[in-house]
Amino acid sequence: MPEGPQHDRNPITAQDSEWVMQSLESDQLTMARAEHYPRRKLKRSEVLLFWGLRIYLLLMMGVVCYQVWSTVR
Repeated sequence: MPEGPQHDRNPITAQDSEWVMQSLESDQLTMARAEHYPRRKLKRSEVLLFWGLRIYLLLMMGVVCYQVWSTVR
């Protein structure tokens, strides 16, 4: 079995995360929750991929609506 973060034998549980949050001082907790990560600038190929997925989703929603409509009719 490969070692690494994806194949960790002891995954972080919700209880572990809760313990860490409780152990932080109030100002550290505030800073941890207030951390803002800006949006990543996407490459042109990534933008095109997402637009393609949006168009595909709309087309598939149309197919599903048509199937439901034709079945009910």
